[in-house]
Amino acid sequence: MSLKKATALIILILIIDQVSKFYIKLNFELGEQIKVFEWFRILFIENKGMAWGAQIPGDYGKLILTTFRLIALPFLGYWLWDSVRKNSSRILIVAVSLIFAGAFGNIIDSVFYGKIFSHSYNQVATFMPEAGGYGTWLHGNVVDMLYFPLWSGYLPEWIPLWGGDYFTFFEPVFNIADSAITVGVFLLIVFNKKAFPEDQKQKEERKKKVS
Repeated sequence: MSLKKATALIILILIIDQVSKFYIKLNFELGEQIKVFEWFRILFIENKGMAWGAQIPGDYGKLILTTFRLIALPFLGYWLWDSVRKNSSRILIVAVSLIFAGAFGNIIDSVFYGKIFSHSYNQVATFMPEAGGYGTWLHGNVVDMLYFPLWSGYLPEWIPLWGGDYFTFFEPVFNIADSAITVGVFLLIVFNKKAFPEDQKQKEERKKKVS
């Protein structure tokens, strides 16, 4: 897979991710939702930290997280470039492209959204408000909107710890960037041998060790 195709894939994901986030931010109040199907809803929330709502405590937690993302992105970019240069497997290049695009998409939120949008509490946000954004550079919240409550109900009493509790599967709310990262990691795990094929020299060395 060429670098041009990998770049096109990244740009496509970034466009879909950012268009969907802009639409939600400029048309939904925080917490507003639309039921598309019983098992799929558009629900606007903002994630102030990492995946699953985890956060780094302290006043500088958000800044540390965003800075870490900015530092990690060039390493992902180099991994992608090096994989293309070495003519690595198509699965590896696609997976790294997806992870890079997803990370880049969420970084855009973290770096810029606090300055270019007003807040969404009990109102629909405005773009480039005269009074300024809801935050500062590097302190933006990540916009999430995809919600798949596939099943909701009370768990049987015989289940340890959670028996009798109300439970929803699948509860996390995420976005296109999160999906790209998840698919990329999934490809690396499931197709590990195809993504990282053992070259002939390594095979011969391993055979010698065994014999």
